[in-house]
Amino acid sequence: MSSTQTTVQLGHRFADALPELSVPWQADEAPDPRLLALDEGVAAGLGLDPAWLRSPSGLAFLTGTQVPDGARPVAQGYAGHQFGNYSPRLGDGRALLLGDLAGLDLHLKGSGRTPWSRGGDGLAVVGPMLREFVVSTAMHALGIPTTRSLAVVATGRTVQRETPQPGAVLARTASSHLRVGSFQLVRATEDVDLLRRLADHAIAAHVPAAADADNPALALYEHVVAVQADLLARWMLVGFVHGVMNTDNMTISGETIDYGPCAFLDAHDADTVFSSIDSGGRYRYGNQPLAAQWNLARLAEALLPLIHEDPEQAIPTAVAVLETFLPRYEVAWAAGMRAKLGLREDADPALVTDLQALLDANHPDHTGFFRALGAAARGDAEPARRLVLDLAGFDAWAARWLAAGPDADAMDRVNPVYVPRNHLVEEALDAATAGDLGPVERLVEVLRRPFDERPDLARYAEPGPAGTYVTYCGT
Repeated sequence: MSSTQTTVQLGHRFADALPELSVPWQADEAPDPRLLALDEGVAAGLGLDPAWLRSPSGLAFLTGTQVPDGARPVAQGYAGHQFGNYSPRLGDGRALLLGDLAGLDLHLKGSGRTPWSRGGDGLAVVGPMLREFVVSTAMHALGIPTTRSLAVVATGRTVQRETPQPGAVLARTASSHLRVGSFQLVRATEDVDLLRRLADHAIAAHVPAAADADNPALALYEHVVAVQADLLARWMLVGFVHGVMNTDNMTISGETIDYGPCAFLDAHDADTVFSSIDSGGRYRYGNQPLAAQWNLARLAEALLPLIHEDPEQAIPTAVAVLETFLPRYEVAWAAGMRAKLGLREDADPALVTDLQALLDANHPDHTGFFRALGAAARGDAEPARRLVLDLAGFDAWAARWLAAGPDADAMDRVNPVYVPRNHLVEEALDAATAGDLGPVERLVEVLRRPFDERPDLARYAEPGPAGTYVTYCGT
C-alpha cells in the first residue's frame, strides 16, 4: 500500500457467513488503468484517501487487481426471474464483492469472468459504467436510497460489443448486495438451515430488531415490503424508470441497484419504456409498483419455510404482508405528491388525483412541470401553462390548488431543476468514450445540487428532443 494511505482492512462478512453462496475469485488484470471518475465524498466515508486512490496502487485496489492482505474477494451467487422467466443460476457474472469496509460492501462491476458468467466475457465498457456513476450520484442527491459509485477506472483493455469499446471497472458501495434472487437461489436447494442463515445475515445487516421478533423471517419480510414501497414511490415521484426490475435487481436493503437501461422521463407518460430489451413493456414507468409487488411475492415464496413450517399457515401469513405493499406505496406516493405541490397533510386529496389525470392526458415535461409549479405558487402560472395543452383544465385545477395556499419554498426543496436528462447523459457518455471527460464531469457537478437553480445551467434543465429514446444494458 502507498504510504499516503493507512492499511485498508477489508472485512469478509458475507464470505464468512454464507460460503455456500459465493466463490473465491480474483479480478482480471487491467493492462493500463486510468481513473475516469471518483466520488471523494464516498471515499471519505470509507476512510480512503482520494490521493491514494489516484495512485498506481490505489487504481490497482479499485480494479481488484491488488487487494489488501486478508481480503477474500468473492463472486456472489443468486437466482432470479428475468422479465418473468426464472433463471436458477445467475450470480456475479462480471462482478466481485471485494469485501466490506466501514460497514458497507465494496463491489466491482466489469472485473472479468467468474463461474457465474454463463458464456459472457465478464467485462464492462466505459459508457455504461459512467452511466451508473452519473445516475447513482444524481439519485443520492435527490434523496433516493441507492448504491453509491466510488470510482470508474478505464482498464486499458478493448472490449468487443457491437463495436470495439474501451473497457472499464466500476467500484460501488451498498449496505449489502443481498437481493430477492439471493433467497430464490437458496430456496431452490430446499436447505432450510442455509435459508435461515441467509435470513439471519440479512436481518443483522438491515433490520437487527427483527432478530428479537416472535417471527424473525416475517419481520424481515415486513421490512423489505416497507422499504420497497417507499423506494418505488420515490422513483415514481421523480420520473425514474429502472428498466430491468428483475428479482436479481431488487435489494433487501431498499437501495436502488444496477443502473443498466435506466432513464428519466422527459414527457410524463405511464407507458414510457426506455430499455431495448423490454419489448413487452413489463417494466414501463407506470407498471413499476406492480412489478415490485410481483417481485416481493417471489421473496415471500422463498421465505415460506421460515415463516411457518406448515404451508397452510405460512402462505396466508405472507400474503397478508404482501397485501400491505400497494397501500404503503400509495400512502408514500400521495405524501410525496403533496410535498411536490406544497400542500398540507389535510389538503383535499382530489388535488393530487385530478392533477395526475391532467399529467396523464397532457404529457408535460415531468421535471420541468413540477418545478414550474413553484413559480405558479408565487403568482406566475405561465411557465407551467406552457407545458400543457388543456389550458382550461389546468386553470380550473390551479385555481383550486392556489386556494389551498401552497408553500412555494417548500416545493423548491423537493422538485428538482436538474435530473440526468437522457440526451445530456448520452452526449456526456459519447464524449467520455472518445476520451473527453469534461461533459461527464460538468454533468455530475450539476446533478450534485439538483434543487439549486443556476441561470447559467439552463440547458441542463431542458427536455431532450422529441422522439423515441432507447437505452441498452451494455453487456
